[in-house]
Amino acid sequence: MSEQMMTSSGALDGGKFARQESRDILRFLTCGSVDDGKSTLIGRLLYDSKTIFEDQMRSLEAVSKKHGTTGDDIDLALLLDGLQAEQEQGITIDVAYRFFASDKRKFVVADTPGHEQYTRNMATGASNCDLAVILIDARKGVLTQTRRHSFINSLIGVRHVVLAVNKMDLMDFSQEVFDKIVDDYKAFAQGFEFETIMAVPLSARYGDNVVVKSDKTPWYDGPSLLSYLEDIDVESADRSLPFRFPVQWVNRPNLNFRGFSGTVASGIAHVGDEVVVAKSGKTSRIKSIVTMDGDLTEAEAGEAVTITLEDEIDISRGDLLALTQHRPQVTDQISAHIIWMDNSRMMVGRPYIIKMGTQQVQATVTDLKHKIDVNDATHKDAGKTLELNEIGFCNLSFAQPLAMDTYEENRKTGSFILIDRFSNQTVAAGLVWFGLRRAENIHWQAVDIDKKARAAQKGQTPKVLWFTGLSGSGKSTIANLVEKKLHGEGHHTYLLDGDNVRHGLNRDLGFTDVDRVENIRRIGEVAKLMVDAGLIVLTAFISPYVAERRMVREMLEDGEFFEVYVDTPLEVCEARDVKGLYAKAREGKIKNFTGIDSPYEAPVQPEIYVNTAEMSAEEAADLIIAALEKE
Repeated sequence: MSEQMMTSSGALDGGKFARQESRDILRFLTCGSVDDGKSTLIGRLLYDSKTIFEDQMRSLEAVSKKHGTTGDDIDLALLLDGLQAEQEQGITIDVAYRFFASDKRKFVVADTPGHEQYTRNMATGASNCDLAVILIDARKGVLTQTRRHSFINSLIGVRHVVLAVNKMDLMDFSQEVFDKIVDDYKAFAQGFEFETIMAVPLSARYGDNVVVKSDKTPWYDGPSLLSYLEDIDVESADRSLPFRFPVQWVNRPNLNFRGFSGTVASGIAHVGDEVVVAKSGKTSRIKSIVTMDGDLTEAEAGEAVTITLEDEIDISRGDLLALTQHRPQVTDQISAHIIWMDNSRMMVGRPYIIKMGTQQVQATVTDLKHKIDVNDATHKDAGKTLELNEIGFCNLSFAQPLAMDTYEENRKTGSFILIDRFSNQTVAAGLVWFGLRRAENIHWQAVDIDKKARAAQKGQTPKVLWFTGLSGSGKSTIANLVEKKLHGEGHHTYLLDGDNVRHGLNRDLGFTDVDRVENIRRIGEVAKLMVDAGLIVLTAFISPYVAERRMVREMLEDGEFFEVYVDTPLEVCEARDVKGLYAKAREGKIKNFTGIDSPYEAPVQPEIYVNTAEMSAEEAADLIIAALEKE
């Protein structure tokens, strides 16, 4: 929507617009339980501040007649519920953002859903907001969802709360009802780090205490909701934080100009200030601060600028510039709160992509310390997975060090998202709690004899032959035959078999999805060490998930990982059933058995493909040897 607002008559108020241009922006969200009146409240703010276009009003009148819940009156809640499912059910599902303005300030408001299953949407809305308007139905008081949303706001770092006690008209604007709700809420929220809690009695449907003070609450001496939102100061904090500038791209239009473009995340910097590239430690001074409207002498939080430096130092997208006297931490391991936002559960040990500002690398959740009950903020036993909408406190490890602050210190550089490596969907939002000290104390030790020297001594090219397929497909048999043939040719080999490894290295792991992920991660690390020793490594594991096989591939250098897909139909594997495992799985005596009650994700483009329903194990081994000789 254009920032140029129209009055209800459609005429442009140029003087009002000019005054609005000089005002700052307050980003706030509305949250609470279902039917507390969040959408109605925002609709009332838009309606009474005259920021609804005529075509929107006509559409709203038509929708109100079809789906409204306010009789002959316009149902203001439907103004924000854009999805048909939302309008028909009278609920908010997605986060709806709206812009409006008063003479004093501009506002961006997020209307977030109240249903428990959409908790992740509420968290998303809160992540960019300075203030939360938490609605409470005066008839119901403080509910579980009120507590849940208050805790999430506290966790995400929202420090200013307006407690909007709505539907006071249905309680005859009783001061006693209002005071009891406020006392109950403050008693519950005293453990949260809210800087301000402002309670306002209102009726969103009729506009009492929303934009102007209502004569129906003479006992209330506070401001209207809009007046309070206009005057509260939430912006000074970003300027007072240390300077952080995530580099979005290197601006090189010609040989004479090299600048670094991005948006200042926090703080302020001036021409001449000494800055440091957080990860490399290289320093220089700011030569100029360039914008489309001309050069500036300083850049502050929220401004999009291009910074040039006095020295030619290596900087690229993903780097973070900071003032030398206030450097961020650089680490490859952190502890963080994670809000899981995907239907597919999080698994400890599974790799994801972490995106932190403009930085993006592979990350793995190495441990789930505990889960958080969002109803009362208590800790629960962790397990090894997070389900949709659950919050957990986790340890994460990165493929490369990242520059960051703790979330408590800086929301902009202390937050991140996790992305699924295959679907590219955002699966979680995270808040950095602290960097793990062990990441600072453990370093790579330089060695004189490397993989190349070890391989040269053995006269071979080290690699991993990764045999994957269902139980009973013949993986171990074929791998054993291949190793014998390679050994006979004078090669140095080692066979890692799934059953054998579980007697030692992985004896502590079961067969749940999470344990399978960890099983393959460990084998991948062992195989990598053996390749570094110059060996040809053969592994025979079901390894049912594409993600984990890809994880091992990425541990190794190009050309070192050969996926051997032993493709055998399930009915053939069951007919063989040498160990009697399929029979037990069919009887329910073995849980999480691949092919029966746990999935197998077949390779799409393996380096080597064999089908043991059509060839013998000996023939398959010869085919594999022939394929390797062509490399």
